[in-house]
Amino acid sequence: MPEKPVVTVYIDFKSPYAYLAKDPARDLERRFDISLDWLPYILDIPSFLGSARLDAKGNVIEENRNAHQWRRVRYSYMDCRRQARKRGLVIRGTQKIWNSTLAAAGMLYAKRQGQDALRRYIDITFERFWRRELDIENPAVIESVLAEAGANTGGVTAWLASDGAREVAIISREAEEKGVFGVPTFVIDSELFWGSEHLLDIRDMLAARNLEIA
Repeated sequence: MPEKPVVTVYIDFKSPYAYLAKDPARDLERRFDISLDWLPYILDIPSFLGSARLDAKGNVIEENRNAHQWRRVRYSYMDCRRQARKRGLVIRGTQKIWNSTLAAAGMLYAKRQGQDALRRYIDITFERFWRRELDIENPAVIESVLAEAGANTGGVTAWLASDGAREVAIISREAEEKGVFGVPTFVIDSELFWGSEHLLDIRDMLAARNLEIA
């Protein structure tokens, strides 16, 4: 029996657009006879949007961002919240630019534990991070999420900081070699689609190949 076609989905937990793309991407798997392959791509946000740090009240206490970058950031959050409200999701602007490597390594670890653990890990991490309820830079927090997702967490803390972090870096470099530069990015048959608006194109491609589940 031939293997199912694979749609690779690159995400970064610190991207609200990746959060919003999660469920629509899963709809592909429900509608078509395909598999989704979830992989991390770590965004270098300061390189294109600058950086800033806010206090608990939302006041800027540190910044390296020009006026154009501030307009882009403010619009992006406004746009994401607009889409999130339609689906009952919460997106609160972050108070700093987080290092999402540990969370990404956690996703790879959950993936090794099976699809159920992976699904739960992605759901918990996205939802709580964007509610400002999850410190994705804390190894103990990531281990706790993995346990809650149903993963066996024996030895996970050491793996996250060593092999896990290295694997995330390798996957991100390999993604860039394929042309990936942002998230969410979808890849099917070596063709890249950046942004969830292109899920319609992917659906058309899969339908044209008669992959719809009866």
